[in-house]
Amino acid sequence: MTMHEFLHQVSAKNADQPEFIQAVTEVVETIWDVYESNPQYRKAKILDRIVEPERVIIFRVPWQTDSGEVMVNRGYRVEFNGAIGPYKGGLRFHPSVNLGILKFLGFEQIFKNSLTTLPMGGGKGGSDFNPRGRSDEEVMRFCHSFMLELFRHIGPDTDVPAGDIGVGKREIGFMYGMYKKIRNEATGVFTGKGLEWGGSLIRPEATGFGTVYFAEEMLKTKGQSFDGKTVLVSGSGNVSQYAIQKVNQLGGKVVTASDSDGFIYDPDGIKGEKWEYLLDLKNVKRGRISEYADEFGVKYFPGARPWSIEGQIALPCATQNEINGEEARTLIKNGCICVSEGANMPTTPEGVEVYLDSKILYGPGKAANAGGVATSGLEMTQNSMRISWSREEVDAKLHGIMKAIHQQCVTYGKDGDFINYVKGANVAGFIKVANAMMDQGIV
Repeated sequence: MTMHEFLHQVSAKNADQPEFIQAVTEVVETIWDVYESNPQYRKAKILDRIVEPERVIIFRVPWQTDSGEVMVNRGYRVEFNGAIGPYKGGLRFHPSVNLGILKFLGFEQIFKNSLTTLPMGGGKGGSDFNPRGRSDEEVMRFCHSFMLELFRHIGPDTDVPAGDIGVGKREIGFMYGMYKKIRNEATGVFTGKGLEWGGSLIRPEATGFGTVYFAEEMLKTKGQSFDGKTVLVSGSGNVSQYAIQKVNQLGGKVVTASDSDGFIYDPDGIKGEKWEYLLDLKNVKRGRISEYADEFGVKYFPGARPWSIEGQIALPCATQNEINGEEARTLIKNGCICVSEGANMPTTPEGVEVYLDSKILYGPGKAANAGGVATSGLEMTQNSMRISWSREEVDAKLHGIMKAIHQQCVTYGKDGDFINYVKGANVAGFIKVANAMMDQGIV
């Protein structure tokens, strides 16, 4: 079977799941030569098996609003591949959630988790429930109902969920509380927990910090750093907030942030009291990014994304497919030399092709944003050992992991003076999982 025949087969089976097909295509195109050169992989049908989830759970989630209205949402958990450890991946609560989105995220998680060097398989889950605008009591009722089914399928040595879009400390707390009540045990079944009940220091910051650490390593290959550079960030949630903080610490200036309604441009930089205001706006008041523009008198661009602004570094930290081919070309035209993805697959295939053709520094999400799940793995370790590491210890381990991920990408992606981080990340992640699957037989 040729690569095109294989991809056609995947597309035919999953015709209603464009994001999943996109993710599979990107991986298969970069690892096909490795697959073809290892006849034992072909004989064991490693690729055919790796693109099929080991298990998909779909269930209804009934709950009541504050006014007593009965609502019904759909819940999911995709346990994609457990060859190197328990399934690990976040839960996303957002109206856009469907099976195809979660399969794409779970598939990406296989290779991302493999790159961390920690023993974690790939999974993802969530619901089309939207917590935006809901009271704490409504969110609690939904989370408790969601867990009344999910508890059967997860556990510290089976499947360990975390947060994602729409799922933060509040939601994890409600779900973990119900899990403990049902199972009558306190275990490390969730990551992203509160510090008082098993969480890890640095976990909220980890994805944003890790994205910046990865960009820092890429810049070093060109003898450059963040110091004095203008940085574009999308999003304004957890990942974006701490990416901004770390850029500030490294001497860069972040001039944009966004949400689903639009973006703000602050030429003086989002730092100091402005950064603290952003945290309060999004984490406490749960307001809109336009309120930042009103507060500090900066420009707000409704219904737009920040990729038209001039800057040397771009950190897309919002959601999938937020940079298309035209926007990628605009970034490069405006002087962008480095893109490090804090979100999952935020660049379309056409945009990725633009990066690679231009030979800029480009860190794909499965490598650049792996700091979040890496620190979740560190939280799992602390839970298992019943200990807590200091902030400095966790940050040092995170930094070390991001450097190790970068080195794996260089090892498998270096082509002369150019490093193809897409190929490097995919090949490194694939080989580890494929070899584990070979060792465990046809299961």
